[in-house]
Amino acid sequence: MTTTAPGGPENLSLIETVENPPSAGEVQIRTVASGVNPADLLQRAGHYPPPPGASDLLGLELSGIVHDVGSGVTDVAVGNRVCALVDGGAYAELVNAPAAQVIRVPEDLELRDAAAVPEAACTAWSNLVGVAGLTAGMTVLIHGGSGGVGSMAVQIAHALNAFVISTAGGPERCEQVRALGADVVVDHRSESFADAVLEVTDGRGVDVVLDVVGAAYLADNVRALATNGHLVVIGMQKGRRAELDLGVLLTKRASITGTTLRSRPAAEKAAIVDGVRRHVLPLIADGRIRPVVDTVYRFSEARQAHERLAAGGVFGKILLTP
Repeated sequence: MTTTAPGGPENLSLIETVENPPSAGEVQIRTVASGVNPADLLQRAGHYPPPPGASDLLGLELSGIVHDVGSGVTDVAVGNRVCALVDGGAYAELVNAPAAQVIRVPEDLELRDAAAVPEAACTAWSNLVGVAGLTAGMTVLIHGGSGGVGSMAVQIAHALNAFVISTAGGPERCEQVRALGADVVVDHRSESFADAVLEVTDGRGVDVVLDVVGAAYLADNVRALATNGHLVVIGMQKGRRAELDLGVLLTKRASITGTTLRSRPAAEKAAIVDGVRRHVLPLIADGRIRPVVDTVYRFSEARQAHERLAAGGVFGKILLTP
């Protein structure tokens, strides 16, 4: 699946490509499902080119059966059920992935649904724990708890025994996020999340904010932070430029970090995936965390999948199947 030219979802097209055997250190996966992410929409529109050396095809995550392995691969074998994080090319029937970014899928997790795990789990775990240092007893605000990353982040934070505050749009979605483990859910359509956070925490604020919104929320995110709090920005859904009162930041001795996943060096991605294997996968295996799947489309229906994601209202992840 690729684009005929940068632009709207009408430019998506199914194409035939030559099968490439896996190189040394790679695993070739026969796809069962591929995750659809906002980054795919940006790439389709011409705003988010793949890293050098990555496939031009769309898609950053998939699940499937190991079809072949390159030399030096020992952790997985042909026939294994896996999911993987890739730099591109996941919208395909056969996908080559670095072995270090491949995860064995627990037997009690439906293989199709496992396609919703890699991008969301790696993003949530690396930022909540690796960047912000979230641990039991801390308080976290997770924006967009109904999204692909947000729904995973809420569950991870809950499993870590943090106090979880999240935002969502509308009463129904708020209830759905609460069911994932959020202690408090703020309807951002009808109330100020910063006011709600300060009320719930008796004026203290939260230790961590995980934000996908960007510029529109910057000032209120900092206002919602506790002393020594940490704001982690992982998205710019509502702008990339904003004005910040540095006096508030300095008074709180707070910090702001911006991160991306796709452009990280291979060694960093391998370390993140390893962290997910060791810490998140056991929680998935025992049922404390489950990927949230909204809708499943065929590859031939990728246009509808992109249109649905762009329109909003998705709870969890959209998947594509061959």
